[in-house]
Amino acid sequence: MPQFATYPSLAGKSVLVTGGASGIGAQIVRAFAAQGSKVGFLDVDTAGSTALADELNGEGAAVGFELCDLRDIEATKGAIAALATRYGPATVLVNNAARDDRHGWETVTPDYFDERIATNLKHMFFAIQAVAPGMIAAGGGAIVNMGSNSWWEAGGGMPAYTTAKAAVHGMTRSFARDLGPHRIRVNTVVPGWIMTDRQKELWVTEAAIAKHRDRQCLKDLIEPAYVARMVLFLASDDAAMCTANNYMVEAGSI
Repeated sequence: MPQFATYPSLAGKSVLVTGGASGIGAQIVRAFAAQGSKVGFLDVDTAGSTALADELNGEGAAVGFELCDLRDIEATKGAIAALATRYGPATVLVNNAARDDRHGWETVTPDYFDERIATNLKHMFFAIQAVAPGMIAAGGGAIVNMGSNSWWEAGGGMPAYTTAKAAVHGMTRSFARDLGPHRIRVNTVVPGWIMTDRQKELWVTEAAIAKHRDRQCLKDLIEPAYVARMVLFLASDDAAMCTANNYMVEAGSI
């Protein structure tokens, strides 16, 4: 079993995670809670959100959530404000929420394209806009945007998704420049194929796994916990001089 680090600088920090009820997001929520952070997360899944918060609070953590559809920007802003009232303005933001639904380029309509951008990119921009003033007032902060290795690999079968994820990297670097004078660091974590329940239910097959192992330098499959550990590092004081960059968690996938 791996032995993971503890980051004293994260204890008591107010953390905001989007899409925190399941998958990578839930592991990120768990990881920050274990560090003693105050964690608020946003999700549309009532049952999953309630179960996660109840479990972690039962263990002595400070975890809460607000239900909202992140495609509704005004609702998202309201949910962020509600969590700030409960836990204090976030000095760590993890823009995690996304959906990698498969689709063919031939069938994409303008409405579907807009919906994919709203699901996978737009809310990230406005979450940063919502939390940045509080970070500036606090004297600094850390923002972690979730990218994807899919477009780095020239993956096909979901072009609207990969378009949105590629744009995340440009957004990260621009915000890192604009917010850097306020000691706010902005980075992108780039997961490879992470073995979440969703991936296992929808796309993991014996043939797909065998093909993917051939592309990875490390042959172990990647669990969500490893993405969460990279997020913790980037949010901590240990990464004080890390900004405007990509941090890969993809086992050397080529």
